[in-house]
Amino acid sequence: MAEKSRRILVTSALPYANNSIHIGHLVEYIQTDIWVRFQRLVGNDCTYVCASDAHGTPVMLRARELGVEPEALVDRFRTEHQRDFAGFGVVFDNYHSTHSPENEALVTDIYARLRDKDLITRRTISQAYDAQAGMFLPDRFVRGICPRCKAEDQYGDSCEVCGSTYSPSELIDAKSVISGTAPVERESEHYFFRLGAFEESLQAYTQSGVVDAGVAKKLNEWFQAGLQDWDISRDSPYFGFRIPDTEDKYFYVWLDAPVGYLASLQDLAARTGGPGVEDFFAADSATELYHFIGKDIAYFHTLFWPAVLEGVGFRRPTGVFVHGFLTVNGEKMSKSRGSFIPAATFLEHLNPEYLRYYYACKLGPGLDDIDLNLEDFVNRNNSDLVGKFVNIASRCAGFISRKFDGQLADKLDDKALYKDFVAAGDSIAACYERREFGRAMREIMALADRANQYIDEHKPWAMAKDEAQLPRVQLVCTQGINLFRVLLGYLKPVLPSLADQAEAFLNAGTMNWTSSRQPLLKHQINQFQPLMTRVEEKSVAAMVAQVRESASPPAQPPATEADDQAQTISIEEFLRIDLRIGTVTKAETVDGADKLLRLSIDLGSEQRTILAGIRSAYSPADLEGRQVVVVANLAPRKMRFGVSEGMVLAAGSGGEEIFLLSPDQGAGPGMRVR
Repeated sequence: MAEKSRRILVTSALPYANNSIHIGHLVEYIQTDIWVRFQRLVGNDCTYVCASDAHGTPVMLRARELGVEPEALVDRFRTEHQRDFAGFGVVFDNYHSTHSPENEALVTDIYARLRDKDLITRRTISQAYDAQAGMFLPDRFVRGICPRCKAEDQYGDSCEVCGSTYSPSELIDAKSVISGTAPVERESEHYFFRLGAFEESLQAYTQSGVVDAGVAKKLNEWFQAGLQDWDISRDSPYFGFRIPDTEDKYFYVWLDAPVGYLASLQDLAARTGGPGVEDFFAADSATELYHFIGKDIAYFHTLFWPAVLEGVGFRRPTGVFVHGFLTVNGEKMSKSRGSFIPAATFLEHLNPEYLRYYYACKLGPGLDDIDLNLEDFVNRNNSDLVGKFVNIASRCAGFISRKFDGQLADKLDDKALYKDFVAAGDSIAACYERREFGRAMREIMALADRANQYIDEHKPWAMAKDEAQLPRVQLVCTQGINLFRVLLGYLKPVLPSLADQAEAFLNAGTMNWTSSRQPLLKHQINQFQPLMTRVEEKSVAAMVAQVRESASPPAQPPATEADDQAQTISIEEFLRIDLRIGTVTKAETVDGADKLLRLSIDLGSEQRTILAGIRSAYSPADLEGRQVVVVANLAPRKMRFGVSEGMVLAAGSGGEEIFLLSPDQGAGPGMRVR
């Protein structure tokens, strides 16, 4: 008897609509998408919703900075985010916005129900105020030294180093991130949700297995400190929904953001006629609800949000799956190191399924951070996906097409081996279900090794030289194609695009988790096309170079006499700089670069190619034959548009105000500037 299908609602944290998606964000959305695809593959009814997190001070200030209305900013990033998610194969059933009529109606209703149950209180508080900017400051717009562990540059509500929570007034040497001035304290009446009223039920709930052990341990620390009432209001100016019966109070973004899950579901139901809020959130619902989030917002999703749901009579999440952060080459992402990589930039240079597979290899169910080591990224994808998995099909398909007109044999050569591959599906499925993706990938690649060993042992390329051995070639290659098909089913949640191409090659329809329990025999396959090429190191290098190039240097304050003294260098340091005269023999524009010219420069004993950001002031015709001063011992720099082998010296403020330094008449190529 077939197992009954589960009905599941899945969400990822709502991406904030004030900036672009980067590869750190993608850890969560790829993890969620893999899990959702697996659930559907095994036959479960799984709905995946998300939305733009539209409200709050950061959106308001970014819109002001760009000179647009907040609604326009939200629409812009909502469109961009959906484009980038789709580029990485992350597919939502609905992608809505928290700045929507559905969300406003829901959050207003939830607030009224909490208020009517005496779960909302009002009191006057003292909070950080930026007198220069004329506004109260959200906790995260105050930074300073942690009062607990003394870590520097921490947010006003929590420390990323020790995990402590506190108020902005407790920070040491606090500064407003808007003006850089020290905030002052001002009083204002605020609205609070009585989180402490749910302490006992939340403690039982969070220890019931809805979160992993590491999260439960962290929650115990918060319970020991005692749960405090939660401030759900913010003062004007603020981009959000106004609290009913007030003039200048708005719902804090962290009240209406999780309600956005319900709003997205409601919007989907209205458009499709499918299940809605009552189906998934009713207290007696038999459905399942899972949130995928980062560890920085665990407090909101494991304490505040379940308490709000309980307070209005809704069911609480079945599970809250918390992941760690991303590091690149063992360090925090950095634009200057080329590791703060926007999703769109990655897509310009590399196949997105490389990243999906690499993240899958690294991800487990716990809080541990994962590291994207770019050298390992190249090697692992080339070894596993190209060298092991795709290699199985490419080694066998050609013989089937050329020697047997695409027809597979009518039986398997090694039924026991095939049975082992199919039997491994239960273990791999359990890994997917528990989000042990790394373990699943290891088990799949161990099977891929066995498949390649089988092909190596039987050597169809050698047998194909003997007409008498051709029946054996067909059997061996049929076995290989079928082993590949089993592995394809196991990798399909991770590599959806490759799976589509491979299913077209296999010509047997769309696979589900159990499709490969029966092998393909006496079956016509299509001509094999390359499914995945090797990751090129030069593509990774070009991506990193592009990120570095886009990193603008921080603005520097005007230099003072003291600064000039502090920034002096010794004569020994100066003499290390090798300045030489060069003659521009050729100058040309650089395709795709607005600021660069490519200069070929004669230094007397050698020719150099230098990429110079002087296009706004000079045309190529102005430069050919001109003498310039070159920093000749500067290390070559890999850029998106090529390698620059030095630097030409210029003065000016930029734009048209750029003036190349040139020697007096009589100087020749290669002469040293003294």
